[in-house]
Amino acid sequence: MKPLAHVADGGREHALAEHLHGVASRARRFAEDFGGAAHAEIAGLWHDLGKYAADFQQMIRAAQGAEAHVETEADIASRKKVDHATAGAFHAAQRDPQNGLPIVFAIAGHHAGLADDLRERFHDRGQRRLDAALAASPPAEILDRVVPPLPDLFKPASSKDGDAHRRLELFTRMIFSALCDADFLDTEAFFDGGRTELRGGHLPLEALAARLQADVDGLAKVDSEVNRVRAEVRRACLAAVERPPGVFILNVPTGGGKTLAAMEFALGHALRHGLRRVVVAIPYTSIIEQNAGVYRRAFGLADSDASLVEHHSAIDPKRESRRNRISSENWDAPIIVTTNVQLLESLFANRPGACRKLHNLARSVIVLDEAQTLPRELLAPTTDVLEALVRHYGASLVLSTATQPALTREALRDCGVTSAVEIVPDPHALAERLRRVEVDWTRARSPVTWDSLAKEIANEGDVLAIVHRRDDARELCAAADATLGDRTTVHLSALMCPVHRSAILAKVRTRKAAGEPVRVVSTQLVEAGVDLDFPVVYRALAGVDSLTQAAGRCNREGKLAGRGALRVFLAPTDPPEGVLVQGLAITQTMLSAGAVDLFAPRTHREYFGRLYGVGDHDKKAIQAHREKLHFATVAGAYRVIDESWAAPVVIPFDDRARRAIRDLEHLGPSRGRLRELQRVTVNVARRDREQWVQTGEVLVIGDETAFVLAGTSAYDPRFGLVPARVGGAVAATDLIV
Repeated sequence: MKPLAHVADGGREHALAEHLHGVASRARRFAEDFGGAAHAEIAGLWHDLGKYAADFQQMIRAAQGAEAHVETEADIASRKKVDHATAGAFHAAQRDPQNGLPIVFAIAGHHAGLADDLRERFHDRGQRRLDAALAASPPAEILDRVVPPLPDLFKPASSKDGDAHRRLELFTRMIFSALCDADFLDTEAFFDGGRTELRGGHLPLEALAARLQADVDGLAKVDSEVNRVRAEVRRACLAAVERPPGVFILNVPTGGGKTLAAMEFALGHALRHGLRRVVVAIPYTSIIEQNAGVYRRAFGLADSDASLVEHHSAIDPKRESRRNRISSENWDAPIIVTTNVQLLESLFANRPGACRKLHNLARSVIVLDEAQTLPRELLAPTTDVLEALVRHYGASLVLSTATQPALTREALRDCGVTSAVEIVPDPHALAERLRRVEVDWTRARSPVTWDSLAKEIANEGDVLAIVHRRDDARELCAAADATLGDRTTVHLSALMCPVHRSAILAKVRTRKAAGEPVRVVSTQLVEAGVDLDFPVVYRALAGVDSLTQAAGRCNREGKLAGRGALRVFLAPTDPPEGVLVQGLAITQTMLSAGAVDLFAPRTHREYFGRLYGVGDHDKKAIQAHREKLHFATVAGAYRVIDESWAAPVVIPFDDRARRAIRDLEHLGPSRGRLRELQRVTVNVARRDREQWVQTGEVLVIGDETAFVLAGTSAYDPRFGLVPARVGGAVAATDLIV
């Protein structure tokens, strides 16, 4: 019988040799940009060598279907699936254990994920699975390929050569990426040609750059100081396009047009140097749809046009096109807008789905927006891998920030980034020209009470107050209600599910656009890029970076006759533990030594010097694990956001949410249903959720797929989830399951 790779439900057959050559060809093409073509091609030829075994051929003909060949370690241990990945990996290890190491790990993990160690697996079944495959006499032109030598760059000279081991680790991950993407695409082409046809068809970078240029030209026609500054920023970006690929710093003060300027530089730089795409990573889901919308408007793109792909958990499933979903799998579009979590965690991931996209970062422009938010305890491994993408994979990196200078060249050098180019020659002068805010520190010396602060806020018609904690926001808002005798103050916090927050923000923007005053109390979720503008902002004393971000919500467009007012107050509560507490302590130390000018470069140099100088930049020893090629350990340890304290609870917020919950219960999980629930999910303390599950206030749907609030009485239409109300009386009509 002809050896088969796959069998469709109707019995249509995919020849194994055809599949191996197809994957090899794709993988070679994907890896050409970083010097891994020969290794990726052999990985493609040998990745399914184990499918030649008689027991696999028997299984695939009996099982059929798209998932029949997908194996996990659990499937193999339970004998539900035949192990087909070990044979090719063991063959590569026998042919050349040193030069073939990336091939060995990539093949062994192309379904189950990159492992820490393969010795036990090889000892248990390596020779046996290879012998079973060889018994079917695979073609010599597949089997007898010579493993090429590793490039010297990725060949450690000794066991102590940590840098080279880390370079080898990333090279292995990139070969793995090329193999996994090639395998997915070749398999997809067999099972679902219609899906394959939805890939591609993107606008070229040249067309996107021309559309952006025309849009920015139109925006610049109004003469104002803000537009003059934006024009200078734009000229600096266009001049920097000519510089060779490398690391760039784009420090642009709030209001300086950073979002579009960064994109115009990235597109121009890509076209000038033959780079393939632009990847923009944004730290917060609260602003990613806003920024993606700015780009789509500038490019004149409909939501259905996957020339710009949004890859993040906050995207509305009803707005996301099928093309967007497909391109999110491997980032093959010209422009990707994603989150720091998605980009950075993928660079340290070990699962095929997360790593598919990595090879498409080679010869790309990567823009890290709000770069000052990079997690300090992960700074060493993060900057190491990002610089490696620049140095060895032909990428350019743009560190974009309005909190100048967050990551100075000196700070980057301490983390291994040896050179970085400032795009804007004198961002400090621009900041002075855009200085639109006066800072009042008189309330920052001793703690205020919520009641006294509420009285001040009540006297302001158009004001934003930013507090540390979710409970703080509710308490201050309630105090404002009591002072005013009404409930007109707007509340925003992460205890409101994303769709709820988005709706409230939309209403605030609508009122602001109409010139109506709005009184808002919020947690810091409105900082770092949320497009709001108030004449007066109150901010709880915090790190200099947080205070500067708050100032960016004050007189943002420079429309006031004078300057806006940022009034800093010492809250009666402390911020959450970790970097926020440390930032507050540093600011208080600086204040004790004298006045602090939030907009002076020396202030930020001192603040970030102290902040980055405290603590470990590799707290979880990720670099050491990378040097040992501990792929699974690295993937588990690298987390951009530490949410070990948190547990998600789904809120039956609207009819869409209730339908998705019912469908999940009766039909099981699907990508669409889980995405629907993302829009109505709130994170709570894990201990609280465990207690609510025990008492029945939170219901477990499926095999712990979702934890759903049993009713709506604890979810306030204004404040969101009120934990103290969970366990209160629940009306029968509130029960959803």
